[in-house]
Amino acid sequence: MMATPAIGLLGVLLLLALLLFGLRIGAALGLVGLGGLVIVLGLEPALIKSGVVVIEVLTKYELGTLPLFLLMAQLFFAANASRDLFDAAAKFVGHRRGGLAYAAIGGCAGFGSINGSSLATAATVGMVALPEMRKRGYDDALATGSVAAGGTLGQMIPPSGALIVFGIIAEQSIGTLFTAAIIPGITQMLLYMLVIWIVVRLRPELGPTSERASWAERGRALARIWDMLLMIALVIGGIAIGWVSPSEAAAIGATGAFAIAAIRGRLNRAMLKDAFASTLETSGLILLVIIGALIFSVFVSVTGLPDALGAAVRALDLGSLGTLLLIAVFLLLLGSVLDGLALMLLTTPILLPIVAEAGMTPIWFGIFLTRAMEIGFVHPPLGMNLYVIQGVAKDVPINRIFKGVLPFLASDFVHLLLIILFPAMALWLPGWIGN
Repeated sequence: MMATPAIGLLGVLLLLALLLFGLRIGAALGLVGLGGLVIVLGLEPALIKSGVVVIEVLTKYELGTLPLFLLMAQLFFAANASRDLFDAAAKFVGHRRGGLAYAAIGGCAGFGSINGSSLATAATVGMVALPEMRKRGYDDALATGSVAAGGTLGQMIPPSGALIVFGIIAEQSIGTLFTAAIIPGITQMLLYMLVIWIVVRLRPELGPTSERASWAERGRALARIWDMLLMIALVIGGIAIGWVSPSEAAAIGATGAFAIAAIRGRLNRAMLKDAFASTLETSGLILLVIIGALIFSVFVSVTGLPDALGAAVRALDLGSLGTLLLIAVFLLLLGSVLDGLALMLLTTPILLPIVAEAGMTPIWFGIFLTRAMEIGFVHPPLGMNLYVIQGVAKDVPINRIFKGVLPFLASDFVHLLLIILFPAMALWLPGWIGN
């Protein structure tokens, strides 16, 4: 009798309230989901169903992908990956107007393909790129805005932690999601570079030129990153072509990162202890979040809320394009006050059926949702990347960082619209490789 859409909606509102009051996302999802199941099904069925969810998650083979990619990121971080990637990009384009901002975007893309985290990418590349840009006379707004926006590439460019979590929650192929993210990730990076080009064309003083590096210096910079680039190509290419599964690719990546750190003389007991500790801590937190999200998803499904919302959207008769635009606006509004992972885990069980009715596949929705989630990282007032950058450049007022990210935010909206209008951006490459 209690399994009604109204109960599901109350659960969603309660979850939002708990998140806004600062309760950890995994605990909030699990508590609301379990409590809702108790109300709807009763205590014993709720405990049994939740127990089944926990066992299913803990025995998922795909879950091994996450800690291995996290370990790979920790080992590359110890090997100074962010500094070397930015330095190589700066050697090739730093002499151009706005060149160090281009290099920051390139460094974020490179490190994001290793790290898979928006916040970590913004922080680590920011610590390297921001001092260089400010020392060479770059405008604070352009410098901080480019790194804050570039950091979001860590969520899209494979291997992406967000896509791994989505794949587990939505029961979709992680390898297909990684392949689908390649073109959106590249076009996102190119749009950011176009923004920089436009900004420095209109106001050249914001991104002054630097001295041109010699080809010998460029060669030395490439020599410091060729091993990392080869490892990234093997991991992403192996998954895309189908040579290896995501779990196997993660194992190869972690082993390769271990070897690279050893060859570079960065491997020692203290570093390994920190790398393993960080990997285990982050993996445990994400595992708790996944379990909580799946319990919450079961609760929402039992109440019939997704079906009711789908019927309400159909009643509006907006058509496929109108429905997707409405969902985009909803995600952007919610993303301005919620953490990105919370946005993904809250909305996936509710919106996925609606998106399917609009004619889009779960793979496309995973890319679309991740892209909307990325925008939340740079969208005021929450915009976690903006505050991370302020933590790196403590003397830059937050309003300057907000101002600097606005042109990039505009390009984000354009990119999200392009993904809606041209679904092939996400679906063509997996289909082509699959054939």
